[in-house]
Amino acid sequence: MLSDNQRTLSPLTGFDDSLQYQVANLQGLGRRQRQEDSFTLANALSREQYLKSGLMICVCDGMGGMKDGKVASETAIASLRRTFSALDLSGNIGRQLGNGLYAASDEVLSILGGGGGSTAVFCVFYQDKLYFSSAGDSFLYLYRGGRLIRLNVEHNLCNQRYLENIRDGELDINGPREDAEAQALTSFLGMDGELTVDYSAHPIPLRRGDIVLACSDGVGGVLGEGALLTMLEGGNVQEIAKDIDEAIQTIQKPNQDNYTALLVSCY
Repeated sequence: MLSDNQRTLSPLTGFDDSLQYQVANLQGLGRRQRQEDSFTLANALSREQYLKSGLMICVCDGMGGMKDGKVASETAIASLRRTFSALDLSGNIGRQLGNGLYAASDEVLSILGGGGGSTAVFCVFYQDKLYFSSAGDSFLYLYRGGRLIRLNVEHNLCNQRYLENIRDGELDINGPREDAEAQALTSFLGMDGELTVDYSAHPIPLRRGDIVLACSDGVGGVLGEGALLTMLEGGNVQEIAKDIDEAIQTIQKPNQDNYTALLVSCY
């Protein structure tokens, strides 16, 4: 559990100068029999509401190889919505989002007993800043000025072994990638064990022209960063969502996973 002992945010000021947001989403079944991704957002349609209480987006990818991924992702979404509703906006929002993932993980674990799980990317936009927390292998990107920046870490065996190798003085980066279980998750909501959470210890200041992309690995693990960058350069998130969907369908990956993405444009 993360402690919340900082008071870093000032009261709302300067409404007229604050960023505005446009949100778009896409979701597809891929080659799977049912949809096990879930997503949610709050305050996206009301500028008054997101200025007052923040804009929230969340993507949860239920793990199809385990027990009832849909139940896992829906349970996580419901829990994270409660976390957002109870946010103390004068406190450390990033820590609260991280703690929200621990609470959601406990709920998924209590229902599925460690036999099912979900990844999560959980974001709040407040006072022209981005706060986030994540667990698992879903993606969070910031597009800014022609660059695509990955904001979160994939919690998988490849990254874990890569970091262990560095600590041991072994700099062969290909070894972990070649492991047959390289993509196996080492952290996810509902796991029966120690959960690792990635969160923004400090908020990320946002600028006009920024686009934030949160997506399941059915998007980020299929479309390379070069392709995503080209699409994000278009600027219109509604069109970008259509482009991403069309690109995934064009690739026609034989084992295409469910895919979900939420995009937020700052202007």
